[in-house]
Amino acid sequence: MIEARGLTKRYGDKLAVDRLTFTVRPGSVTGFLGPNGAGKSTTMRMILGLDTPTSGSVLVNGKPYRDHTAPLREAGALLEARSVHPGRSAYHHLLALARTSGIRRSRVDDVIEAVGLSATARKRAGTFSLGMGQRLGIATALLGDPRTIVLDEPLNGLDTEGIRWVRALLRVLAAEDRTVFVSSHLMNEMALTAQHLIVIGRGRLIADTSVTDFVRSHSRSVVRVRTTRPDALAVRLSAPDVDITAEPGDTLTVSGLTTDQIGTAAAAAGITLLELAAQQASLEEAFIDLTRDAVEYRATTTEVTA
Repeated sequence: MIEARGLTKRYGDKLAVDRLTFTVRPGSVTGFLGPNGAGKSTTMRMILGLDTPTSGSVLVNGKPYRDHTAPLREAGALLEARSVHPGRSAYHHLLALARTSGIRRSRVDDVIEAVGLSATARKRAGTFSLGMGQRLGIATALLGDPRTIVLDEPLNGLDTEGIRWVRALLRVLAAEDRTVFVSSHLMNEMALTAQHLIVIGRGRLIADTSVTDFVRSHSRSVVRVRTTRPDALAVRLSAPDVDITAEPGDTLTVSGLTTDQIGTAAAAAGITLLELAAQQASLEEAFIDLTRDAVEYRATTTEVTA
C-alpha cells in the first residue's frame, strides 16, 4: 500500500507537488495520470525516497521506503529504464542487485525469462533497443518479488505484443493482491488496464476515483444520428446545453441529449431516423476535459512554413 499525506515538493520558487493526499491500495491497478509537468515523476521519486518532500509524508507498506531493511522486497520500481551501466549485461545488472539485496541467484533467471529477455540476457545493456530496455527495467522492478510495484511509463518503446504482455502482467500482479501504481500517457491502455485512477494537474490532486466513475463524471455522452432531414432535426434539437455537429452523409453528432430524447423529438416532428447510436465516451476525452486548465505546455495549430 502507498499512503501519501500532504505530500509537497518545492524547487526554489517552483511548486512541483502541492499537498497531495491519496492512497494506492492492493488488489487493483491504479493509473497515475496528469499532463506533462503535472508532478507525476516527482511524486514517484518521493514515494521511493529518491527526493525528500518539502513537507508531508509518504509511506510504502506502512513505512517510509528508506526505512525498510530490504526495500527491493517491499517495492520494485521502473522510473528510468536507461539507468543501467551500458557495458554491463542484463544478467549481471540483475545479479549485482540481487547479491546486494540478499535475493537468490535463481530469481535473476526467473525474471529474465518472465520479461522475455532470455535470448539477450548476456548482451551489453548499451546495445538494447528502447523496448528491450523497458523489459529489463520491469525485470528489475520484479526482482525482489515485491508487494508494491511502481512503474513510470512502462509502455514506452514496446511493440504491440509487448504492450499486451505488460497489460496482462499488471492484471496478474493485482490479482495476487499486490499494490500496482502505473503512470502512462496512453489513455487507451489505462482504460483497458486500470481499475482506479489518481489524476493530478499542476501538482495538485484533481481526481481519485474508479475509471468508470471518472469517465461518467467528466465526459459528455455523444449520439450519432443519421436522418433524411438533418437540418430540420438540428433545429428541433437545438438548446443551450446541446452541441450539434453536422457530419458527411446526412449525419449529426449530438452531445447533451440521450438516444431516447433524440428519438422522441424526431418522432414528434415527423422526422425519419436512419441511424441512432450512442457513442461510448473515452477515458482520453474525459481526461482532456478535466485537465484542460492544468496543462502547462500547450502547442498551437499555427502553420509552420519553410
